Amino acid sequence: MARQPPRFYPRLLRADSPAAEDPGVPMDMRHGLDPDTLDPYKNMVLNFFYSYLLESPVSTAASLSCTTAEDGDGVDRVSLLPDDLLRRVVSRLPAKDGARTAVLSSRWHHLWRSTPLVLVDTHLLPAACAGARPGRAGAVSRAVTGAVSAALEAHQGNFTFVSLTCSFLERADRGVLARWVQLLATKGVSELVLVNRPWPLPRGVCLPVALFSCASLTRLYLGAWLFPDTATLPRGAAFPNLRELVLGCVMMTDKDLDFVLAASPVLEILAVVGSQTQLHARLASQSLRCAQFCLSTVEEVAVVDAPCLERLFIWCCSSHGLGTARSKTSIRVKIGRAPQLRLLGYLRPGWHVLEVGNTTIKASTQVSPRTIVPSVQMLALSLHFGIRNEVKMLPSFLRCFPNVEVLLIQSEETHEPTGNLRLKFWQENGMIECVRSRLKRIVFREYHGHENEFAFLMFIAENAEVLERMVVELKFGRYAAPEEIAIKMKALQGAKWASGGDKLQLTFSKFPSAWSLSKGSDFSFDDPFLCLCYMPTYFEMRDSSGQFKPLGYL
Repeated sequence: MARQPPRFYPRLLRADSPAAEDPGVPMDMRHGLDPDTLDPYKNMVLNFFYSYLLESPVSTAASLSCTTAEDGDGVDRVSLLPDDLLRRVVSRLPAKDGARTAVLSSRWHHLWRSTPLVLVDTHLLPAACAGARPGRAGAVSRAVTGAVSAALEAHQGNFTFVSLTCSFLERADRGVLARWVQLLATKGVSELVLVNRPWPLPRGVCLPVALFSCASLTRLYLGAWLFPDTATLPRGAAFPNLRELVLGCVMMTDKDLDFVLAASPVLEILAVVGSQTQLHARLASQSLRCAQFCLSTVEEVAVVDAPCLERLFIWCCSSHGLGTARSKTSIRVKIGRAPQLRLLGYLRPGWHVLEVGNTTIKASTQVSPRTIVPSVQMLALSLHFGIRNEVKMLPSFLRCFPNVEVLLIQSEETHEPTGNLRLKFWQENGMIECVRSRLKRIVFREYHGHENEFAFLMFIAENAEVLERMVVELKFGRYAAPEEIAIKMKALQGAKWASGGDKLQLTFSKFPSAWSLSKGSDFSFDDPFLCLCYMPTYFEMRDSSGQFKPLGYL
């Protein structure tokens, strides 16, 4: 079977984004990469990861000012405020500014020492750097590393939020890193972003053992580290309060991930980005609500026992390294016990081997209670409509999720088509329960105008009895002749819609789809695939009577 690796979409970074780098550093030295080891994939992974690091709760952009009292009596009214209120003021300042309050008076001196602070190493950069991380090891990065050490040693109070992303720590610096972690654990850090800069990872630094006994952590973002041998960690090592864990470009084994899940009894959010090892991820957790695997080398994702899991996302992953000769090998996705799973994507029929319970789903698999996941309501699938085996698996995948109400189809460009499966294939394939009785909205992204795509859309139109909206999104520069698409859209508009009336909405986009870690794990946001948000219709596609016309494609 001809298979093609998924496409990747680098997230373009603004200069003010959390991933902003020193603009004076050549592109091949961003993220501290050695030019000899850099390739577009690694750069994209790091851009993606840096873009979603936790943002600091305090800012250096705010200006400090003092309004002069109208009577001009010169009384320091701020210092007359209660200690508790003054501590709140200091805690909302960057650590560097908080330390400066100690020179105001003896009273402010003791306030700073006992106030929980926010420490962000980009705030410690020289003014000339404008907050941009150093692109290479040198005097600036060493100065920041020294300033971090001094701040952690000097402050006697707690640190609520710490983000350390500027240092180039090598194996010779393991003592520095161990001391940082020891102090952070002692001082009750709650949210920690800890990202190293050197590359490649095999030359990297192992995480200190003390990190795995930091009981105060609630959110932890780790980047470009090696996991220690978790089998040798002290008994009792655990994250009793950890609710969110993001692992970016971290070298770990299957048992390391098993350990982290077992040692985090209240963990709700797990994200693995840019994993370089062939990971077999086994999700066994009584608290986990969201799991994401992005741009990673993953051989298997198995939901073993996750009674609270609501969201599972697999985006741009491969089983043998993206972009490698063996990147076309299938990933096995197993769904065991997950009674609350509502959002699932991006599954790839013909690429992912789907296993429900103990049954491997094939094109010939018959529907039974053992082969369905009834809880899923929003499903995202990605496939090449020009590859027969992928299209032939699509009905079987859809039958596994009988209660899907929102369906996203990402149509991938096919460079080596293996044949067409037209409307007759869908008509002979029989009823698909979710299409007939549940599907309310379908979003078809990157429509190329091929016959296979049109046949699938026509099948949906003629069989989806409760469909409220069919959104077809064209991709700029990726569709067939305008006249041909206009003819197909007119035919689709005039189909005998099972739900009554024309439900077609045509949209147009110049940019490829991308994935958002933050939206994926935001439980207050029910549309991480962006299927329900308003999409402006490309009105130029219709004439005054509402009929499709080719002029709009020019």
